[in-house]
Amino acid sequence: MTDIAPLIKRSLVDQALEQLRQRITQGKWAVGERLPTEPELSAELGISRNTVREAMRVLAFSGLIEIRQGDGSYLRSMTDPLGAMKALSHCSLGQAQETRQILEVEAVGLAALRRTDEDLQALRLALNDSGAHYHGDLETYISCDLIFHQRLVDAAHNPALSELYQYFSSIVGAQLRQTLNAQPRRQAVFDRHAELLDAVEQQDPERAKALSRQLINEP
Repeated sequence: MTDIAPLIKRSLVDQALEQLRQRITQGKWAVGERLPTEPELSAELGISRNTVREAMRVLAFSGLIEIRQGDGSYLRSMTDPLGAMKALSHCSLGQAQETRQILEVEAVGLAALRRTDEDLQALRLALNDSGAHYHGDLETYISCDLIFHQRLVDAAHNPALSELYQYFSSIVGAQLRQTLNAQPRRQAVFDRHAELLDAVEQQDPERAKALSRQLINEP
């Protein structure tokens, strides 16, 4: 019995996952909407709360939902991001730059129009962290820089753009790693980040977009 029980349990979780994914793809819940509680889903699906909990953990791991401790679970995406990540992992450096131009530059333009005081505060903190590591450990700097750029995209206040950029950030990191391993880090390039933040703060979308293009072409 001890060898069979896990297989039965796994089968129940798979069934729960299938039903939950079906509800998500059918649009039962909107992106950003709070999902029913575990007891509610347990009653709706006719399965135990433990099975629901395991299924929700799998959905959270795949990026479809976000589990907020003490608050509940929220829908992050209506499509499984694993396929998108697989496609992104095969793109060339040139293709990554093209995609980043389309995605990030336009998002930065929107950020300049829509940024809030809270956005500016988060951007300043991220830029300060990035600056503190610019001439230090490369991996630490790249992590900080990615946070700054994610905050820029988030300031556009478009959840779809933020979600896309989050999945794309690993490709941006790889692009930075390849470039910065081949050439020294120049202070003038980092200073352009501060100019970009100033353009966003001054709500100048065209200047912000021009600076964003320069950073993408010369990180």
